[in-house]
Amino acid sequence: MNCPSINVRSSRLALLLLLLCGLHWAFAAKLVKAQETKVNGRPNTPSQTAGERPPHPEPPVLQEQPPKKGHRERGSLVAAPLPISSPALGSGIVPVLAYIFPVSTTDKISPPSVVGAVGLVTDNGSRAIALGGETYFKQNTYRTTAIYTRGNLNYNLYGLGSGDSQPKLPLKQTGQLVFGEFLRRTWWKVFLGPRFLWGSSLITLRPNNLEAIPLPPDLGLNTNLTAVGFRLIRDTSPNRFYPTAGTFLDFTADFFSQGLGSKYSFQSYKFNFNKYWGLTPNQILASGSFVCFTGGEPPFYGNCIYGTDSQLRWYTAGRYLDRYMFGTQLEYRLALPKRFGLVGFGGLGGVVPGGNQLFRTKNFLPGGGGGVRFELSKKYHVNLRIDFAQGKDSHTWSVGVGEAF
Repeated sequence: MNCPSINVRSSRLALLLLLLCGLHWAFAAKLVKAQETKVNGRPNTPSQTAGERPPHPEPPVLQEQPPKKGHRERGSLVAAPLPISSPALGSGIVPVLAYIFPVSTTDKISPPSVVGAVGLVTDNGSRAIALGGETYFKQNTYRTTAIYTRGNLNYNLYGLGSGDSQPKLPLKQTGQLVFGEFLRRTWWKVFLGPRFLWGSSLITLRPNNLEAIPLPPDLGLNTNLTAVGFRLIRDTSPNRFYPTAGTFLDFTADFFSQGLGSKYSFQSYKFNFNKYWGLTPNQILASGSFVCFTGGEPPFYGNCIYGTDSQLRWYTAGRYLDRYMFGTQLEYRLALPKRFGLVGFGGLGGVVPGGNQLFRTKNFLPGGGGGVRFELSKKYHVNLRIDFAQGKDSHTWSVGVGEAF
């Protein structure tokens, strides 16, 4: 299925209700770098046939509000009502509102902070809203993140592993999530600190000819998930909204336990590493690699979900999920005059259940594509992006705010 994503370092509400209501905690670590919607193109579907170009949405209304005269400038307001059209979610709109600002106008070291909101409304009955913020303060000594999400999503479950090999199960998932994180800068530009997640959800079956499709074990039951964990980040890029040099390292560990009130006891570990090269003043080469591992006995939405967090954009989030996930991608970025830009990207990844299947080539999911950029905020170099991508069994287009990674 296709869903929006929102984040600060790479595009993340990925798999919106598996994040909003299914409690996929990876989203909770990010807020407003990118809001993304995807449209999955599959051969021989009523809405789009093989070889047919995806539809072009009407350009969203984008605004960067200047400060009023007589007032000291503090930040930039970015608004973007993004379209969404998906065979799974239907057609609708994903409104995004974000304010980028310094916590203190006398603090010249801390990166800009972000507060914002994102919603989801589609014609298949999906509704969701997320509110949150990420702040930097005290000369870049502390970083806090807080997020609250609530809503419902109608989507299709394809099961573990390769989703294309299994029939889809139509589900409706409702719920809410609360996430908090507090990080302190330690040595070598490393931020380290605790995080907490609490959420509840209810999964019900939508009307359909089920045949012999296996049902999730927690269908029709209210499910609580509670986790404590920690996060380690090292970011040496000069601009987190448009990195032109440096590296970004991110490791998270979340521990869900019945002793904390969680229905399931399991562990989630995620590692991301991005590197950026400034080839010329207007040309950037970016690489991103990631690994995910899930231990214990997670619910289906607690596994590693391929296609979220812009990992990788040419696959619909949720079609492939399993205990292990890996991937790597490379992107070339070219800034053009008049606020425009172009990108080209490609990569390889996969999901596997583990054991001796970890490095089998049949598990690989390659893809690539390209896109255009338009600069929304000159002050922070925040771009609107439109990407077109092709995987081995589908193609997508996406609209977002901020770079993919």
